[in-house]
Amino acid sequence: MKAIQVGLLGAGTVGSGVFNVLQRNQNEITRRAGRGIEIAMVADLDTDRARAVAGDEAQVVSDARAVIANPEIDIVIELIGGYGIARQLVMEAIAAGKHVVTANKALLAVHGTEIFAAAHAKGVMVAFEAAVAGGIPIIKALREGLTANRIQWIAGIINGTTNFILSEMRDKGLDFDVVLKEAQRLGYAEADPTFDIEGVDAAHKATIMSAIAFGIPVQFDKAHVEGITKLGAQDIRYAEQLGYRIKLLGITKRVDKGIELRVHPSLVPAKRLIANVEGAMNAVMVQADAVGTTLYYGKGAGSEPTASAVIADLVDITRLHTADAANRVPHLAFQPDQMSDLPVLPMSEVVTAYYLRLRVADQAGVLAKVTGLLAEAGVSIDAVLQREAGEGEKQTDLIILTHDTREGTMDEVLARVQALPTVLEPIVRIRKEELA
Repeated sequence: MKAIQVGLLGAGTVGSGVFNVLQRNQNEITRRAGRGIEIAMVADLDTDRARAVAGDEAQVVSDARAVIANPEIDIVIELIGGYGIARQLVMEAIAAGKHVVTANKALLAVHGTEIFAAAHAKGVMVAFEAAVAGGIPIIKALREGLTANRIQWIAGIINGTTNFILSEMRDKGLDFDVVLKEAQRLGYAEADPTFDIEGVDAAHKATIMSAIAFGIPVQFDKAHVEGITKLGAQDIRYAEQLGYRIKLLGITKRVDKGIELRVHPSLVPAKRLIANVEGAMNAVMVQADAVGTTLYYGKGAGSEPTASAVIADLVDITRLHTADAANRVPHLAFQPDQMSDLPVLPMSEVVTAYYLRLRVADQAGVLAKVTGLLAEAGVSIDAVLQREAGEGEKQTDLIILTHDTREGTMDEVLARVQALPTVLEPIVRIRKEELA
């Protein structure tokens, strides 16, 4: 049987990895897919780079639309990134009857509803395992492996840059700005790291997982997004003393009122496996009714780990290429006419526990005033840690851990606490997730 013909848009880090892994493991991939998979065309504005990747194995062009227009191409791999030209090319490939494989989480998180609807109408597949957590097969696990389950929540370390920074801050006691520069020097962080350190990249990925887990449309605009730029080394130290580690988590949860979708730093008990994921590694916890808790761990980025996921998608499409479109696995796990309209809740309705750090005057009655205001608001305290002021110091840190509280309630009570004349600096608030 003739090899299935693939066109590759973008010959950068992941594109070169796809070429390398596909060539190295061609025999096993063919045995699994049932026929060969051949990259016949590569499009990149930098044709010299593309030729360095493809050699004599594929035709190199500078115009991506030449790939889409080729009637011999069955599958288009989009590795350009971003929302702009990538969206146009994906939509054009679908309109031309091509299956699409993409690693573009930003595109799917923002325009996924439109893209999946177009693919469904045309009877083609859009596969995106590489869009979330690199080489970890979390999309396949959520969409197929856990299909018997009612998923309750997902919590993931899904951005390697921020996890590396937090690991270094904890290990070396350094502040964020110092570690960011080191991460950039080592190549873990981009020259412009905004998408990573502000939580946007993780929110793109959490949005996609939420849609698959709960059968809702992708709704990135409703995600609550916070990064790690305001975290201080002292909060990481205090968390350690209390038995916790701070991780940037992407969280989505099914609750009575709807779906939570949020990305923010979280205190996680140090005894949890996910709290011990260090460096640039990724991990995703899934809680479901039948299977209980499962954990998926591995490299969330990089040339060959991401290529592993891209090629897995190529194999899936090759196997199902001739199958009736109605019998394929739905893009978001649920049949398109069975999607839910459960609302994504505003952050004010989210219920979670909190770590609070207050810089207060070192005088009698301060703790009583603070805890009194919390009690009046119905906020239950789990633990209190008060650092003894050094000799000659007139202020100190007061650390409070709370039990579960509605975010809106916490907003209101913290405004009252902040107004106390004995609270000397802005209150630091970090959410706490037991992940039990």
